[in-house]
Amino acid sequence: MALSKPLFSHFKSLKKPYPHPFPAAAPFRLRFLSFATPEEAAAERRRRKRRLRIEPPLSSLRQQPPSSAPRRPPPGPKTASNPNAPKLPEPVSALAGNRLTLHNRILTLIRENDLDEASLLVRHSIYSNCRPTIFTCNAVLAALLRQSRYADLLSLHRFITQASVSPTVITHNLLLQAYCDCRKTDTALEHYRLILKDAPFNPSPTTYRILVKGLVDNAKLDQALELKDDMAAKGFCAPDPIIYNFLMAGFVKSDDPDRVLSLFEELKEKFGGGPILDGAVYGNLMKGYFRKGMEKEAMDMYNEVLGDGSKVRFGAVSSNSVLDALGRNGKLEEAVGLFDRMMNEHNPPRKIAVNLGTFNVMVDAYCLAGMFDEAVVVFKRMGEKNCSPDTLSYNNLIDQLGKNELVTEAEELYREMGERGINPDEYTYILLVEACFGVDRVDDATGYFNKMVELGLRPNTNAYNKVIGGLANVGRLDEARGFYDQMKEKEAKPNITSYEILLKAFVEAERLDDGLKVVREMLLDEGVTFSEEMKELVEGALRKEGREDDFGKLYEDVEREKAEALARAAEEKARAEALAKEEEERKKAEAAAKEAAAARASAAAIEAVLGRRKEAAKEESTPAAATASDGGLLKEERNGSGSVETKKAGDEEANSMNVSDAQVLKEEHDNGSLTDETKGGAGDAAQQVSAS
Repeated sequence: MALSKPLFSHFKSLKKPYPHPFPAAAPFRLRFLSFATPEEAAAERRRRKRRLRIEPPLSSLRQQPPSSAPRRPPPGPKTASNPNAPKLPEPVSALAGNRLTLHNRILTLIRENDLDEASLLVRHSIYSNCRPTIFTCNAVLAALLRQSRYADLLSLHRFITQASVSPTVITHNLLLQAYCDCRKTDTALEHYRLILKDAPFNPSPTTYRILVKGLVDNAKLDQALELKDDMAAKGFCAPDPIIYNFLMAGFVKSDDPDRVLSLFEELKEKFGGGPILDGAVYGNLMKGYFRKGMEKEAMDMYNEVLGDGSKVRFGAVSSNSVLDALGRNGKLEEAVGLFDRMMNEHNPPRKIAVNLGTFNVMVDAYCLAGMFDEAVVVFKRMGEKNCSPDTLSYNNLIDQLGKNELVTEAEELYREMGERGINPDEYTYILLVEACFGVDRVDDATGYFNKMVELGLRPNTNAYNKVIGGLANVGRLDEARGFYDQMKEKEAKPNITSYEILLKAFVEAERLDDGLKVVREMLLDEGVTFSEEMKELVEGALRKEGREDDFGKLYEDVEREKAEALARAAEEKARAEALAKEEEERKKAEAAAKEAAAARASAAAIEAVLGRRKEAAKEESTPAAATASDGGLLKEERNGSGSVETKKAGDEEANSMNVSDAQVLKEEHDNGSLTDETKGGAGDAAQQVSAS
């Protein structure tokens, strides 16, 4: 029956009835997904388990298809692990807690350029409660590599290897880079073979890039090609355009453009014949075209890969390669256009289009075109893109200016280095020395060289040859001889160039006595060879002066000095061997004397101990004999027969024998040479003595 609207509204206006409470115990309860008490929940679980045991689920009654996977064999006995097996490096998750704190502390030291303290902290932490991870060790190794501290890097690597810190592939790459920088490519290849043999991981593409670049830089192109083929055969890495770029750069440097083009075609085939979207290879490809005289093909390639709508990816390094190809082949206008485009596209951190190398390449391009003012302007534009010039950048521009007799501008750059806090190196001063000699500023040249020595820099033999040659060219031979003597004092060994510069200068100045002194030093130096050209020069000068015999006498004197030197060396060697033998005999005699003294002391101690024991045994045997004698007399008097005397004498003899046996056994026991049976016998003898 439906209610009408007025009646429904009337019911709504009425008061709500008084709420009656529910009775204390309801006839039934409603529960939804819960139980009143934990006991009820436990009872329900037990009931379900019983039900499953009685009525298994339907899925267990269905017939399962036979599994195609082979059944695992029963586990056998565990085999002992090989302790020499390579261990996997720690995961990144190990860098947590105290080890992460240590890692951050070492990174702080690296940022503060305190690499000695960072390396020392790694060494101390190896055997502490907070052992550093391999990632911490890699950070220190990389910092040492950046500063070219190869000896410290190798020492730290040897330390962590001996401490059983498992290396990662990055650790091996840092070590390979150090070997290649030190021109130890054979050692680097040997280490690469060890990685293939023992490491629990494969080489990375960076490994092959480091090795190929090191081989190319050391003019070992054949080995670099073999390594590239080995990489492809083993299948560790896909074809890498950067590796091909290194190889192409090597063949450009060796003036073999045909191999450059063939390498590009090989890379193109490995990418399926389509375009190569990595711009790293196009700069050296253009250089190969220019070397073959194919200028049109080079510019067509440039327009194709850098034109509108091109999908080829270019970064700062790959763009610098194209920029260098244009600047070194007379395409300065195109190079300037590309440089301006790179400057406009530079938007860090989204896109890095220019770097320090970009400005160095443009400086070289302007200098090759003879536009030195523009080169200086471009050099000073580095600050626009937050690029700070380093010592290498300054040396590059100083070299270009000095070769073109712009010494004043070069000296301004040198002073600017000091104002910016950039430390000049030996090469900076040698460039200034050469520039000053080129404009006949000899005193300034020697001043720069002396300043370099005063600052603690260590010029090498070639640096000394520059200043010696410059002084010899202007006829200041005494100063040249002074720098030659200074070179020997500074442990920079003269080479054949050093001798030839001085010898030619002395011969041209008709100072034959000084020239013969130089010849004598050359003949005494086993590291150089006196060439036929120099010999004819000296003989001709002596012949003009009528002193032909002086050269023969010089040879005789040198041979005699060499023989005397060999005799002195042999004598010193024999004397050293005799002294060593005498010292060895003396040590043997001292050792024998010490052993004899120790033996005598031991014998005396043993005799003293045995003497005390004999005296103690005598003192113990005297009361025992007296007691036995008294007992025999009493027995004789009581029995009154002669047989008693015989028995008493036998008892005395037995007692004395027991005492002596006990004494001997006791001495053997004290000396530690008793067996268990002997010890038992000694106990019986002692009991007999006490009983008697």
